[in-house]
Amino acid sequence: YQWHLDNPVYGGIEAEEAWNTSTGSGVTVAVIDTGVAYENYTERNRRNKYYRAPDLATTLFAPGYDFVNKDTHPNDDEGHGTHVTGTIAQSTNNSVGVAGVAHKARIMPIKVLNKNGSGTYADIALGVRYAADNGAKVINMSLGGSAKASYLEEALAYAYGKGVTIVAAAGNSGNDTPSYPAGYDAYVISVGATRYDETLAPYSNYGASIDIVAPGGDLSVDQNGDGYGDGVLQQTFSRQTNNWGYYFYNGTSMASPHVAGVAALLIANGNATTPQEVRAAIEATAQNLGTPGRDNTYGNGLVNAAAALGWRP
Repeated sequence: YQWHLDNPVYGGIEAEEAWNTSTGSGVTVAVIDTGVAYENYTERNRRNKYYRAPDLATTLFAPGYDFVNKDTHPNDDEGHGTHVTGTIAQSTNNSVGVAGVAHKARIMPIKVLNKNGSGTYADIALGVRYAADNGAKVINMSLGGSAKASYLEEALAYAYGKGVTIVAAAGNSGNDTPSYPAGYDAYVISVGATRYDETLAPYSNYGASIDIVAPGGDLSVDQNGDGYGDGVLQQTFSRQTNNWGYYFYNGTSMASPHVAGVAALLIANGNATTPQEVRAAIEATAQNLGTPGRDNTYGNGLVNAAAALGWRP
């Protein structure tokens, strides 16, 4: 069901071939989102209980922070961040569930969105700075807003200056209006979403700020004939924090962590280590989908994990 990683018709991002070279070991990826189901934890008032996702049992984690509740337990109370994390580093080769792109990478959970999936640019900016100051080499942000904010851009510049590769979802408005932080082109790799057949998903933003596309899925169709809408499959919870299941989601939120995972593979492999090199490797080796060269629909094309690992500066 993980057509987005590999499939016999369109290929996905060629993850299995990439794993022969790199699994992301030693690289810390910050997931700035609703938090992650990474620990078994009960709050002091015992009203809120959190659990580690079963299919994250062997995934490595670095200390993170909860900027919503101002504590050191960035647990997920919405489900989105856990699903996103699975695409990057779901426990793999464990005979359970599903796989992640860079499954030996270390995840740094940073919570900036509340249980309703809402948050502020101020917390996002703080999360970016926290990741940069605490050893993250990649940041994934499957979130965004329509407005600019100078302090957010300054935080991105700060992290980029410290050698952090920053990846963000392009947005789900289906138009060419940039979403932020993805729209800050100097610092961020902006990721649009494709369907199973490698056409642009109808909800995906496009335009001059799109750098790359990755599988985001489209639940309204079943192009691969597996009996399910063509979403990206990962484990998360529904309604209660211990109600586990494997869910198909779609969105540029699902596309972005594919690229963040590939960035981790590159950095671990050593063929691209700086943000500039990681961007160059991903863009130069992407599968062209539109007109020759870059275009405003697919950017530089569909990310290809295996090809990117063969790139040399």
